[in-house]
Order: sequence, then C-alpha cells, then structure tokens
Amino acid sequence: MRAFAVVVALLLAAFTASVVLIGTGDFPIPAVDVLRTLMGNGDAGQEFIVNELRLPRVLVGLLVGASLGLGGALFQSISRNPLGSPDVLGLAQGSTAGALVVIVLFSGSAGQVTAGALVGGLVTGLAIYLLAWKRGVHGYRFVLVGIGVSAIVTAVNGYLITKADLVDAARAVVWMTGSLAGRDWSQVWPLLWMCAVLVPLVLANARGLRMTEMGDDVSYALGVRVERVRMLLMLAAVLLTAGATAAAGPVGFVALTAPRLARRLTRSPGPNLAASMCMGATLLITADWAAQRAFGADQLPVGVVTGVLGGVYLLWLLVTERKAGRI
Repeated sequence: MRAFAVVVALLLAAFTASVVLIGTGDFPIPAVDVLRTLMGNGDAGQEFIVNELRLPRVLVGLLVGASLGLGGALFQSISRNPLGSPDVLGLAQGSTAGALVVIVLFSGSAGQVTAGALVGGLVTGLAIYLLAWKRGVHGYRFVLVGIGVSAIVTAVNGYLITKADLVDAARAVVWMTGSLAGRDWSQVWPLLWMCAVLVPLVLANARGLRMTEMGDDVSYALGVRVERVRMLLMLAAVLLTAGATAAAGPVGFVALTAPRLARRLTRSPGPNLAASMCMGATLLITADWAAQRAFGADQLPVGVVTGVLGGVYLLWLLVTERKAGRI
C-alpha cells in the first residue's frame, strides 16, 4: 500500500512540475491557462507555445527520466549493487561514443546521431555482459567490468573530440552535456513507442527479477529461468538507457539516484520498478526547471544540474557503503 501511495504521489509531483515547466519561459503562462490550453481551450498564441514549443520538451524529459529510472533499477537489481547504474557501468559513455563516431567521422544528421547512440549503447552493453560472464553474471564483477569498459570508452570519446574539426567538436560537446533544449515531436514518438513496448515487458518479468535477488540457487528452485530473465531484462535496460541517451544526450546520474530514492520512499525491498520510473521522470523534470530558472538568465543544460546533484549523491553513497563494510 505504501509503494502504491508513493507511485501516486510521484505521478502527481511529475504532473505538477510538468505544468509549471510548460508555463516557464520568456513568455510565461499561468498554470490555469496551461491546463486550459492542454485541453484545447487556449488562444492561438498559447496553443502554439504550449503544444508546439514546450510540450514536446516536457514529454521528452518525462520519457527520458522514466527510462533512465527504470533502466537504473534493473541494473541495480541484476547486479545486486547500488552502484550498478548505467552511469557507472559505461552504457551512457558507450552511447556517447556511438554518437561521436557519427558526428566526428561522418558529420551525420540528427537522426543518424540518434541511431549511432543506440548502436553504441547496445555494443557496450553486449561487451560488458560477455566480459563479466563466468557461469552467470554476478555482483561486483559486473560493476568492476563496467567501470573498466567505461574508462576505455571515455578515453575513446576524448580521442574522437581531439580529432574533430572545430564545428563538429563544438556540436559534439553540446550533445555530450545532456540537454532537453530544442526537443520536438520527432524525439517524442520513438521514445514513446520504445517505452510502450519495453515497460510492459519489464513489468511482466518483475516477479522473476525479485526472485533472482534471493540468489540463483533459490530462484532455480522456485522455477525461475534465471539467465533467461537476466538477459531479457538486461537487454531491456540497455535499450531504455541507449534510447534515453539518444534523445537527450548523456544525462548523468538520474539512473543512479532514482532507484535508491524510490526505495527509501517506499521502504520496500526489491527493484521498485514503478516507483523508480516515476522518480526518474520527476527528478529530470524538476532538474530541467532548475536549469532554466534557478540560475537567472543563464539557462544550463539539464545534464549539468543532474551531474552536480548526482555526483554529491554518489559520494554520499560511497561513504555510507564504506561505513557499512560493503566496500
């Protein structure tokens, strides 16, 4: 019951933050007028600003945050480690590498950059899985392999930037920051379809995922096909992370913090998939509002805000894990 109440509260918070964000900008719109416009009763100017300029950005933010929150919850549950996040494992860096290859080597279009990011994330996820495999994928070996792959891919990204010309390098750096600026309906629909397919698939396997947290032997005894469930959900997590990165760039630390905060709110063991998804959406939309308004006239990319907050959270998490004797 508490978990359900947390999910409802987070959905309300995400909706409220979305309405406030849609009304925020150079042409402010009161929340009442935003709601009226969303229901089709606004004037022509408000219809254009809300539906064409600001609503797609907010929807991309919600979908990216939800995808990262769910992907982070899956990785943390599969690795049984609070550091098992796409940020730490190198999946975001892998997606960045794929995008940089397209930008730097081929000067590709926005659609080609998106495809490159997806391929980069999938290749990196496959490499981590194969390198971490030893009669299954377990705990700290998975995380350590991911950290190693992340370091290698980060070095490759740095090399690609140094080989780019000035225009492509500037374009690549802007993309690598992670931002929702300029997002339109062309980014909304692929993310929406991806979530429509992957979220029900993940939720349908939630019971098997909970069983795997008790250990492989117990899971096999309960009739769970452990490696099948693990591979399926890991593939879903990679696709969710890569798709989110392709849409908004590598927005840091949402995948790390959202599942942990969701678990603290629900006070429930297990992956807390729905709560993590809602928490991710709420975090990213709130961070985007802060990026636009909390720094005066200087609007920041949302990746800067989440990176600062997530870095502080990661340091706190490492300190608590060390005090608990787990690292």
